[in-house]
Amino acid sequence: MIPQHRFAARREKLKKVLKKEKLPAVLICNETNIRYLTGFSGDSSWLLIGENVERIISDGRFTTQLQEECPDVEAVIRSVDRTLLQTTADNLRSLDVPVCGFESTAISYDAAAQLEEVVESPDLIPVKGLVEPLRAIKDPDEVREIREAVRQAEKAFDYLRATLTRDMTELQAAFLLEEGMRRFGAVGAGFEIITAVGERAALPHARPGQTTIGESPFLLVDWGARTHAGYVSDLTRMIITGSISSKLQRMYEVVKTAQEESIKAIGPGVRASDVDRIARKVMEDHGVGPKFNHGLGHGFGLQVHEAIRLGPTSEDVFKPGMVVTVEPGLYFPGWGGIRIEDDVLVTKDGIEVLSSLPKDLESSVIR
Repeated sequence: MIPQHRFAARREKLKKVLKKEKLPAVLICNETNIRYLTGFSGDSSWLLIGENVERIISDGRFTTQLQEECPDVEAVIRSVDRTLLQTTADNLRSLDVPVCGFESTAISYDAAAQLEEVVESPDLIPVKGLVEPLRAIKDPDEVREIREAVRQAEKAFDYLRATLTRDMTELQAAFLLEEGMRRFGAVGAGFEIITAVGERAALPHARPGQTTIGESPFLLVDWGARTHAGYVSDLTRMIITGSISSKLQRMYEVVKTAQEESIKAIGPGVRASDVDRIARKVMEDHGVGPKFNHGLGHGFGLQVHEAIRLGPTSEDVFKPGMVVTVEPGLYFPGWGGIRIEDDVLVTKDGIEVLSSLPKDLESSVIR
């Protein structure tokens, strides 16, 4: 679990951001941002934070949970006859500040309008992107959690390979994989698992269905575990259950080369778009550039998609402490798709690949 002092340090970093933005306080409405800043894993709650205030506005269902998960943050428990919005308005009016920001991307237009209507002071200002850049740089405890999520996912994949049969459906394989992750300590899957057989693998975000494993010689698996502290991993591997065609062998090697070359290019100060371009050039050199139809990867942590973004138009730059996926793929409608994905930590001196499952084609074969 993440120690309490980490959450306090994150709140202090946010206060420095507020000072730089000349904001006396901000209302955090994004549940993931609240968990990042406090450790609170519940819902239906907002966090008010400023130079002299650290206050979670919640309800009676979470009284004990708040005491256990974030004892160093003041908790305001609203009564059953008051809504979250009404209690928040009361707390905003009690602040001795002229303005207060609120996360405009995490609150509905209607809720924001109601708050502004009933709160004459402080003035409410819509803001975004205050917490997310902090989340992009993982501290040592976050990295430890992500390592654990990778371990849980990899052990579950070995479990899947050992128990997979050709008469199983995609859906059954996905259930088996989640069962494996739970067996090895995860609270569950970090996101909806993709198990796509044959031509269905041409859908980058295919949903598991009733297609059986034996209907095609290959299966694409995209999965990740979630730890008790909420951190996820994100991996993709191919499983070969039949004969390897010449097209499968060629395209697999192209994807593998694109991934290996782009991973080698990652490091502090490197532009994410330049790394994406390396992978894309490998595809183009083999005449399949248009078949790589998504970005190279993304940051992750408490959510499976976080800052930064690895894509052709990304303006992000790698910094130590970032953890990203590298996942080039090729997709051929009517035939299938190939994707290989690993999790990479940016260090002061370069990188560390956190995932360790083999990815040579021969290791992908099960009989």
